[in-house]
Amino acid sequence: MSNKLLFKDIDEPGLASIDVYKRRGGYAMAEQALAMARESIVTSLKDSGLRGRGGAGFPTGLKASFIPQGKMDKYLVCNADESEPGTFKDRELIQKNPHSLIEGMIIAAYAVGANKAFIFIRGEYVQQADILERAIEEAKAAGYLGPNVLGRGVELDMWVHRGAGAYICGEETGLLDALEGRRGNPRLKPPFPANQGLYQGPTLINNVETLTAIKYILEVGAEAYAAMGVEKSSGTKLISVSGNVKRPGNYEIEMGMTGRDIIYGLAGGIEDDREVLLWFPGGSSSPVLTKDDLDLPYDYESMAGAGTMLGSGAIIVADDSNSVVDIAVKTASFYKHESCGKCTPCREGTNWTTKMLKRIQSGDATPMDLDVIESVCSQIMGNCLCVLGDAMAMPVSSMVKKFRPEFETHIEAARAAREAALLAELSADGPGRDVLHGIAAD
Repeated sequence: MSNKLLFKDIDEPGLASIDVYKRRGGYAMAEQALAMARESIVTSLKDSGLRGRGGAGFPTGLKASFIPQGKMDKYLVCNADESEPGTFKDRELIQKNPHSLIEGMIIAAYAVGANKAFIFIRGEYVQQADILERAIEEAKAAGYLGPNVLGRGVELDMWVHRGAGAYICGEETGLLDALEGRRGNPRLKPPFPANQGLYQGPTLINNVETLTAIKYILEVGAEAYAAMGVEKSSGTKLISVSGNVKRPGNYEIEMGMTGRDIIYGLAGGIEDDREVLLWFPGGSSSPVLTKDDLDLPYDYESMAGAGTMLGSGAIIVADDSNSVVDIAVKTASFYKHESCGKCTPCREGTNWTTKMLKRIQSGDATPMDLDVIESVCSQIMGNCLCVLGDAMAMPVSSMVKKFRPEFETHIEAARAAREAALLAELSADGPGRDVLHGIAAD
């Protein structure tokens, strides 16, 4: 990796303090941005090719341009509810360099004319929320937040809002409901948040990494940022690598690096030098890839072409010591538990998929259950209020399709083991012995 931006000097001692941050040039871009035309900042974001780093990959500059003009209360919301299994990059950014996020938010808020900003952080990030709150107070004391930012006539207040531990609050409209004090349920769209979001006002919602990147785009220039990575997937990307690898952790890469270079290069290869069974390229909600896909470039277009998605940038690696059936059960069970229950396809679909997978696991299923699972998953996808149902259906369906022989082998082996256990129980001393003897006599 030749061009680190967000993780450059990330481990410098004291970087979380405003003094060390400013000594490294911190807040210089915010000061410059406040002297620029708002439209020119949005244009720079468009020209940079930055796409949302939270999962959807929507062009950031285009999203910002949807916020209506005019004098009114507008809101900027940072989605720091990092709940996607396997994802922990935003946590490191917040913990080690909180002022880079605050500076990015100042620039983004100014660009769209927002005067109120919220950081919605997952409830489990207690330490990180404390760090953010201290950093915001430091920024206020230095004049970067408040009723008259740096004397430029710009108003911007910022707060940290702690969530209550629900995965659904990572969905932007569910997050807005939670931020307003209600249960986190996804909203029907339209209206979209850009027009009617927080407190019914125009709202720009972006992920921690996306907002942090804005400061660096202005620093290096939109053209230079767009030159990094590959066409349609520009810039650098923070990735969280976990699972059966020797060096799990967060890494910053240029888009287009291959999965093999990430897993076997940065992450050091597979534990005990085993083979890759499967890997999730974008968190547990992404359709899985196999060892045959390791040479794919890691970018939005290549992942989409392979039938999966880059998502949040969380690469979860499972080696061949794992059971694909167990992985499918754990995946489905998580989304069943986290479903808010508001819409029927997700509420019922995640429940029935989990039940059927557990039937396979226990030896109660037949190969026909695999067809039923695929049918249920296909009826979930695209038919829910938000993407939580799809987040379960996509990876489970991909596992069944790519590993069907393994599922069928497991079904037969588990059923045989179950029948053997039942025969052993019946043949032992107990109430079933006479039944067994009677069957044998017949």
